[in-house]
Amino acid sequence: MHTTAAFRLAKIAEASFPTAFGHFRIYGFEGHFGERVEEAVVLKMGDLEILDGAKAPLVRVHSECLTGDVFHSLRCDCRGQLDLAIEKIAGEGRGLLIYEHQEGRGIGLLNKLRAYELQDRGLDTIEANESLGFDSDLRSYTLPAHIALYFGLSKIRLMSNNPEKVQAMEQAGVKVVERVPCLVPPIDSRQAYLQTKRDRMGHLLD
Repeated sequence: MHTTAAFRLAKIAEASFPTAFGHFRIYGFEGHFGERVEEAVVLKMGDLEILDGAKAPLVRVHSECLTGDVFHSLRCDCRGQLDLAIEKIAGEGRGLLIYEHQEGRGIGLLNKLRAYELQDRGLDTIEANESLGFDSDLRSYTLPAHIALYFGLSKIRLMSNNPEKVQAMEQAGVKVVERVPCLVPPIDSRQAYLQTKRDRMGHLLD
């Protein structure tokens, strides 16, 4: 268990987890922020210790997206990023996928669907969230940073296009020695979504 003045991390469960991509171990974690609790699921493959000059392990922090990850939505690139990350970790034989329960950039599933309605009327993803009374992005990366520390990771290669994830890891004391792009082929149905992430949220998509 990892504890700071305002945060406590608890491992809830751990089990063997065979997948189509290879054999992982699956973990369930809770992050306690006072009375508020966040959840995350972690897939771990291989030995994460850095030995004999080996590269730092690959880590992906992925925010839950039911519409993309499960229903293969083409409004976003989430499913493509998830598959790419798992494939790369499996290809290297080691790494960590941290799957955060932060649907719709933290606004929740049903509010995300309400935001979809507003996007159909011409708003971009940020404008839709703000029209519903939310900030553009409510996600926090404190929990995944502490999960990385739980696994003893002091240096990682972070698979992400989002500079905020890099900053969260660095601020927690996890050195990001390389940012590995997580880019999937662009298609027309998600062009506006990706443009907003690039132009208004600072994601590194070029």
